[in-house]
This record gives sequence, structure tokens and C-alpha cells, in this order.
Amino acid sequence: MPHTASLERLARQRTHAKLGWWGHAMLYLLVNLGLALLCWHQGRQWFVYPLLGWGIGLLAHGLSMVFMRAGSPWFERQVARERARLQASAASMSQD
Repeated sequence: MPHTASLERLARQRTHAKLGWWGHAMLYLLVNLGLALLCWHQGRQWFVYPLLGWGIGLLAHGLSMVFMRAGSPWFERQVARERARLQASAASMSQD
């Protein structure tokens, strides 16, 4: 079981990541709403391009939060693989 300080640090990191994503999502909504209103007033439809482009970035941000956060199964598998590589490299160097 991880130490209490480690759990506290992990909880703070995850909370920071989630709040960062929510801030990003709120900014996305507000800016794109403003652009949509501006386009509606102008009778144009160009707001779709920043909406889609930024939306892809927001999606990537969310996916990275889910898959690359400390403690996620994918992240932990990658850490285990890297640890095994380092241990194998250290063992091979100590034999030389």
C-alpha cells in the first residue's frame, strides 16, 4: 500500500489535471459561443473550423488525462515496462 504522503500527492495531481481540463472546456465553450454569435450576426459559418480544431485539442487533453495519469492501468503498465528495461540494462552492465 502506498504511503499516505504519496496518496496525497497523487490525489492533488489528479485533481489539478481534472480542474485544468474543466477550465480548458469552459474556455472552449465561451470562446466558441462568442465566435458562433459573431458568425450568426455576420451571416457566415466559419466558426465551425475553430470549433472542430480546438475540439480535437480538447479531446486529446481529456484522453491524455484518462490514459496517461499516474495510477491508470495503461500508465502503470508503461512504468512496469520501463522499470523492466532499466533493470535488464543495469543487470547487463553489471555483468560486464
